[in-house]
Amino acid sequence: MIILKIGGGGSIDHAAIVSDLKLLTEPFIIVHGANHLRDQLANRLSVERKVLTSVSGYDSVYSDEEAIDLLMMAYAGLANKRLVALCQQHGINAVGLSGLDGRAVVAKRNAGIRVRENGKNIMVHDRSGKPISVNKGLIDLLLSNGYVPLLCVPLIDEQGSAVNSENDDIVALFQRTMGAETVIHLIEAKGYLSDPTDAGAVVSRLSSAEITQALVGSTGRIKRKLLSISRLLENGVSRVIIADGRVEHPIQKALAGEGTIIS
Repeated sequence: MIILKIGGGGSIDHAAIVSDLKLLTEPFIIVHGANHLRDQLANRLSVERKVLTSVSGYDSVYSDEEAIDLLMMAYAGLANKRLVALCQQHGINAVGLSGLDGRAVVAKRNAGIRVRENGKNIMVHDRSGKPISVNKGLIDLLLSNGYVPLLCVPLIDEQGSAVNSENDDIVALFQRTMGAETVIHLIEAKGYLSDPTDAGAVVSRLSSAEITQALVGSTGRIKRKLLSISRLLENGVSRVIIADGRVEHPIQKALAGEGTIIS
């Protein structure tokens, strides 16, 4: 099985990705983002987006009720259904789900995020959580009947409320639950870059030891991504591929060795 994570950047070529899906010969699950679309909607609706940085150096979007509404519009609405439509146009019988639908992904609400503000450590509470379980029965039912699950946030928490979460954590949970051997991340870069300011500084291969070493000097979003990849390796995934989601035949090129292969 393959788990395909499609980044939410504005230059991701969804048509090229979906066109490639029909060439896959093994079952696959898709987890997608929509941050570019979310930010566009936020601007149009004059909703301010706030990013929190924890004292341990991880960035996350502050998720209040207004932010959750944006997720429902951008992720579970426009992005998800546009991808479902593209899949249907290419003969792929996709079913679009958020974590809310059929309790597809349950999260545990975060106790709070400890941040540094005005020289003090404070605890900030919002509607975010960590994914803790997948409705495997639902996913297996879809896969066994020829449907392709296409998943996104929001997730559902213990009280039945919608919460935001990190796609990398959702992917790691799906990999562990479904036993996927390959995880492909399609992003707005040619692969993992040793220098984020140099688009050509692609690292072709990384080991688990090198991932651990890279974590030491990382901050922000890349630190969170590296941590999630290290967890995938701990879970027993055979390979993680970080590849360009802006090119023709992105999946086939990723499987052929383009981008960064982590094993």
